[in-house]
Amino acid sequence: MFSLEDLLGQEKAVEATGQISQNLGANPSAINSAIQMALPAILGGLANNANDPQGAENLDQALAKDHDGGLLDNLMGYLGGGVPNPQEATRQTNGLGILEHIFGGKQSQVANELGQKTGLDSGQVAKLLITLAPIVMSYLGKKKQQENMGAGELSNWLGGKKEEIQSSGNPMIDMVTGMLDKDGDGSAMDDLASMAFGYFSKGK
Repeated sequence: MFSLEDLLGQEKAVEATGQISQNLGANPSAINSAIQMALPAILGGLANNANDPQGAENLDQALAKDHDGGLLDNLMGYLGGGVPNPQEATRQTNGLGILEHIFGGKQSQVANELGQKTGLDSGQVAKLLITLAPIVMSYLGKKKQQENMGAGELSNWLGGKKEEIQSSGNPMIDMVTGMLDKDGDGSAMDDLASMAFGYFSKGK
């Protein structure tokens, strides 16, 4: 599987889930269930992108440049700041920007699908995705360093994890893969931001 425990270890995962629940104003049990779907959705998007050689190279470069794993060393400091606002975030913590690269403009559709499956409202799901994306990238950056992984190794690892999650029956992987295979209709960053932060951009 691909869970918060896999990324952080059990003790840190429990602590992180509690803080995320507080940030989102939701029951820890509901947030934990949502995380179990959201993380595979993010990984599925990454695997889909990294299946292409150029996408794998872009991911490798992003990890090398912006995601060295340091965020995980100060995880509660990151989470204690609340949901990262893209206007104030660094490249390391800009979950909205990371999701744009992962989902290619389909972030709001992924959030809506997750909301339907988890019972959380769209704003809570959007905030959850924005919070989790930097954690996943930091985990991958740390793994890349520790195992000296290049673009090809990253692609293979993500593909293997995706297959493992698919075999476990998580519904988000197939949904995300099918969604990303369709033609895009432009960026949906403003849509996701409006869900998460309660404002609507011009023209939306």
